[in-house]
Amino acid sequence: MRELRPGDAGPAVAEVRATLAGLGLLPSANGSGDPAVYDLHVEQAVRAFQQQRGLITDGVVGQATYQALRDATYRLGGRPLAYMVSAPVSGDDVLELQERLLQLGYNAGRPNGVFGPQTEHALRDFQRDYGLTVDGMCGTETVRAFGRLSPRAMGGRPVLLREQEQVRNAGPRLRGKRIVIDPGHGGADTGVFVDGIRESDLMWDLARRLEGRMVATGMEAMLSRGPDQCPTEAERAHFANEAGSDVFLSLHCDKNASPHASGLATFHFGTSTLGEALAGFIQRELTTRTGMRDCRTHAKTWDSLRLTRCPAVRMEIGYLSNAGDRSRLADPSFRDLIAEGILVSVKRLYLLGENDQPTGTFTFADLMRHELAKN
Repeated sequence: MRELRPGDAGPAVAEVRATLAGLGLLPSANGSGDPAVYDLHVEQAVRAFQQQRGLITDGVVGQATYQALRDATYRLGGRPLAYMVSAPVSGDDVLELQERLLQLGYNAGRPNGVFGPQTEHALRDFQRDYGLTVDGMCGTETVRAFGRLSPRAMGGRPVLLREQEQVRNAGPRLRGKRIVIDPGHGGADTGVFVDGIRESDLMWDLARRLEGRMVATGMEAMLSRGPDQCPTEAERAHFANEAGSDVFLSLHCDKNASPHASGLATFHFGTSTLGEALAGFIQRELTTRTGMRDCRTHAKTWDSLRLTRCPAVRMEIGYLSNAGDRSRLADPSFRDLIAEGILVSVKRLYLLGENDQPTGTFTFADLMRHELAKN
């Protein structure tokens, strides 16, 4: 679909207005505006929805926002749910199903609102245990069964202990860990482009520097794209899943209309406890090492974060629209500093707080000594 913006009109706008009204974000009574016009009320409602859903809050209905609006209209029991390989089913009803299964003790994986093979496996286990037809489909019979049951535990974060145990079982050494490094944009899509400096070129160079350091530790590092390729976010996530990645790291720069905007931010998927932890490690490590402005960590639902099955973090490393950030990013030694900080952050994730060092003091040489030390 084409993007919908303030001032647009037509049936697609009417659909968006009706959806927003159904979600309680837009008054549906007369006097709230022409039902087919994208006015200020619609823009404000779209921004509120985007903020709730961890999307880019720009007031524009693009593909991601439109899909999220459609997903928000589904409720568990309103339609049958099943694993479709060619066209995965998504929606708030899938998210509710995943959360119910997790609360009942079934490993449905990360609750991301997408019905995948792990959700199907957990659903089949639930159906088998409760004497239901084991077909991997969430229909009327299964929804009724959910209604008759109380979760074994309410509240908390059901995925947390399982994710922590996975890291603990993986051990503190980096050797053998599989990492997908995702340099943003690529090919004809240069990303931010200021004064002859392309985001895609900078992030490709940073990715190669990070790849070299990771390989030196014994890690298996893979790039999500080549220099002339630009996969979609979903394709990048699919690559990481197919590769069996342990961690997914997406590298980007930012821009802003104001030349004064500067700093570094990291992003993770909201229900990924390890993704949140890794984002925090990276944010603290890089801001301490570089002195860049701390723009903090944030939960987002971008496909590259939501669709990966492993901990995933996206970094926005500086603003190319800011002269100071741009000058530092153009310096190869600064990109070396960033690469070392990211690698140390991944190491901290697997150390689980044991034998760690203060933020900003763990060097590549320290890390290599730790990797080569005898148990």
